[in-house]
Amino acid sequence: MKELQYLNKYFIKYKYHFLAGIFITIIAQIFFSYTPKLISASFKIIENYPQNGLQKSEVLKLLIKNISLAIGTSLIAGFLTFLMRQTLIVMSRHVEFDLKNEVFRHYEQLDQGFYKRNRTGDLMNRITEDVAKVRMYVGPAVMYTINTLIRFGVVIIYMYNVSPRLTLYTLLPLPLLSYVIFKLSVEINKRSTLFQQFLSKVSSYSQEVFSGVRVIKAYALENKNQEEMAALAEESKAKSLQLAGVQSLFGPLMITLIGISNLAVIYFGGMMYINGDPHIQSIGVIAEFILYVNMLTWPVASIGWVSSLVQEAAASQKRINEFLKTQPEIQNKATEITPIQGRIEFKNVSYTYEDTQIEALKNVSFTVEKGQTLAILGKTGAGKSSILTLLTRLHDIEQGAILIDAQPIDQVNLVSLRDAIGIVPQDAFLFSDTISNNIKFGKENASQEEVESAAKLAVVHDNIIQFNQQYETILGERGITLSGGQKQRVSIARAIIKDPKILLLDDCLSAVDTETEEKILGHLNRISADKTTIIVSHRVSSAKNADQIIILEEGRIIQQGSHNQLVNQDGYYKELYEKQLSEKEVQ
Repeated sequence: MKELQYLNKYFIKYKYHFLAGIFITIIAQIFFSYTPKLISASFKIIENYPQNGLQKSEVLKLLIKNISLAIGTSLIAGFLTFLMRQTLIVMSRHVEFDLKNEVFRHYEQLDQGFYKRNRTGDLMNRITEDVAKVRMYVGPAVMYTINTLIRFGVVIIYMYNVSPRLTLYTLLPLPLLSYVIFKLSVEINKRSTLFQQFLSKVSSYSQEVFSGVRVIKAYALENKNQEEMAALAEESKAKSLQLAGVQSLFGPLMITLIGISNLAVIYFGGMMYINGDPHIQSIGVIAEFILYVNMLTWPVASIGWVSSLVQEAAASQKRINEFLKTQPEIQNKATEITPIQGRIEFKNVSYTYEDTQIEALKNVSFTVEKGQTLAILGKTGAGKSSILTLLTRLHDIEQGAILIDAQPIDQVNLVSLRDAIGIVPQDAFLFSDTISNNIKFGKENASQEEVESAAKLAVVHDNIIQFNQQYETILGERGITLSGGQKQRVSIARAIIKDPKILLLDDCLSAVDTETEEKILGHLNRISADKTTIIVSHRVSSAKNADQIIILEEGRIIQQGSHNQLVNQDGYYKELYEKQLSEKEVQ
């Protein structure tokens, strides 16, 4: 199957595990297949001992010898089978590890637009359920396929050497078996694909419900969501039962065909023995063939299971391949890592969001020299955050140019660019980890003193030390343990500890009071003397100390200048300043 060809590179990578598994399997099957010969020889001894002039004691010794050999060969074969599993199954675990890492790395490289088009639950399902099914193909499916092929080869050679004619009668049901497997495999592939797609839908719905559980409870929608989940679960159960219904046909069909083969051996072998066929000189030969057929029972039965695993893996790998072949829209064109100084220039930049067709920026131009602070103000939807999004290259511009240190932004090494930027997003995201590790996210090897220093600059240290575990307090999902203002300040500390060349603050003080805001801004003014800082805000208080201020409206710059210049001009900034000044006086 072409979908599974993608995994060939892993078979090459772990070729020594693979080849060792094949070699061990061959040796194991030779030992397994030797037991029927010993039993056939024992039957022949018992059947003919009076004619051979053997004493009962001699017959007993020969039987004990054959039994001992049979036990010995079985033990050796069992040990080799254990080694076979240790090589091939362990190989599959290595492949699973590598594939999950490959999927995860690709997730990290994909652009923001990809995550807008795909649901989190579906992406999680692909890296867990789909990879697990692929692992079952690389491990058990491959192992039992090799085992079956080698056992068939060894057993058929043994059978043919005893009686070619009886071998033919024994194998007559196999073409029918192949046809049944083919038909069922096609149907399993279809139903497995549908089931996996629907499983992603269930995972996505569950993830959204868990993430938004506070909103659901606030609106008392538990019963409604429970009913929707029950409906999804019912449909998922129906698709699972449809798949299981087809898979369950394999076992009975395999056993039936093996039973037919046994009957063929007894009937045709018995007739050949009665008619004096030279190849069937003993009842032991018939017993030997019955044992050979029974040795093929599990391999033949496993064909159906293996076929099912292969079909499910093909369906899962197809889903994985769909996004592994997806190339990120944001490409790192520059391979050379160069230091970033921090000069930023926008030249007639325009940008329209592809998914909504909203024109966020229209012919925007400004320059921020290294070490300067720019404040961007405007109403909601004016395009303020879009400027920061373009600076971090989460999206690429359509018209105009963005220059970093006089170099086009798409010609700057992407790793260098993002490593030089410290950003505090509008929606503060914290990980389900300790507060200390969340702050260290900006600088992994930071000391505890550096963590506390950054927290003090972000005016959140006093809040942290009030917790029982202080900096080792484990936060809930998305930082749910903290208040909105505390989350914003921890995010600011995370950016400060990185000591970036470019500091981007996206309305990150909206949830703090004006007194705390003044303290944070004072600290930021001191530490950002050699940093290029861009502050997006709705408050004049956040912008008044900036070297320059721009006012956006519907994606255009309508005012530009310093605080003193804009206060003396009629327009949005003056109105906002006077409004906030009067509100402060009232308070």
